[in-house]
Amino acid sequence: MIVLFGTGATGSNLQYEMMTGSHERTLVAPLARSSLLVGRALKEVAPIVVQAIIIVLIAWPFGFTINVPGLLVGLALLAVFGVGLGSLSYSLALATKTREWLFWGVQQTLIFPLLILSGMLLPLDAAPGWMRAISTVNPVNWVVQAERALLAGDLADVTVLWGWLAALVLAAVGLTVGIRSMRRAA
Repeated sequence: MIVLFGTGATGSNLQYEMMTGSHERTLVAPLARSSLLVGRALKEVAPIVVQAIIIVLIAWPFGFTINVPGLLVGLALLAVFGVGLGSLSYSLALATKTREWLFWGVQQTLIFPLLILSGMLLPLDAAPGWMRAISTVNPVNWVVQAERALLAGDLADVTVLWGWLAALVLAAVGLTVGIRSMRRAA
């Protein structure tokens, strides 16, 4: 959830920069615009890792068994997923520019169905068939399943592969869309 809500909302920071004019000053720097987006997306990795470690450490005294290799692979998976989602959030911010209401409307319209259809809050086993069918194409669902397997220490579970595939595809799509949006930014 920290990745979904944290990186999904990072575009609002870029919108604020566009409203104050600091983004335009950044665009005239002698940097490739693609590096501006990649740098922004990669800065989301640190909060993801720190927050995830804090959650694991809080759960530890309550009986959570820490599987260190699974945790490390899981953190890397969250980082890749966060880069993709953060890049898409920045793209949305660039598309909506100073219309905060539009950014938040689109962001919330997408985030909550992704959350509900991921099995993160409630198991989808008893869900209606249509929900289970839609969840199979939800990348968040695959990342959630992979994280569960990794934190349980089952690094060879097939859901780990599907989670990585979903995260890598989202990162590739997010970075591609984001870089194109950043290059067109004026």
